[in-house]
Formats: sequence, structure tokens, C-alpha cells
Amino acid sequence: IILFCFFLLFRWGLRVAMKAKTRFSQLTAAGLTVTIFFYVAINLMMVMGLAPVVGIPLPFLSHGGSSMMTIMICVGILMSIERHPGRRGGTFG
Repeated sequence: IILFCFFLLFRWGLRVAMKAKTRFSQLTAAGLTVTIFFYVAINLMMVMGLAPVVGIPLPFLSHGGSSMMTIMICVGILMSIERHPGRRGGTFG
């Protein structure tokens, strides 16, 4: 169930990246989604014994001070990009 929830989070993040109108928003959303993906992937590899233990907690489940803050900031920025997709074009105002 937890892996499925992370899959939904990744799918949502990539969908936000695809629907963003400006190139900067697309790259930001994709980068933040990949950041969360690497947190999850490294933690799961550590648990399965495929990677050395480096102390990266599982997002939203394990408590790490700066890690939890980073994940919450990533999700918050993704929500902001989804809500305000931006405008295509070079005009202001």
C-alpha cells in the first residue's frame, strides 16, 4: 500500500510537470519529483540490502528533521506549480 501511495505521488508530480506551461515550471516540477523519488529509492534499497546504509529516511514515514522539511517543501512547491501553471509568452502584466 505504501509503495502504491508513493507511485501515485510520483505520477502526480510528473503530471504537474507535463501540464506546466513554462519551461522553468516544467523543469522545477520534474526535479522536485525526482528528488522525492531518490529519497524513496535509496531508502528502499538500504532496507533490502542493495545499498549501504546512509541514513536517508523514508519520506512521510520516518522522521528526519531536514529530510522531512525538504520533502514538505518539495510537495508544497509542486502544489503551487499545479495551482498556478504560469503563462506562455514574454509579456508582463
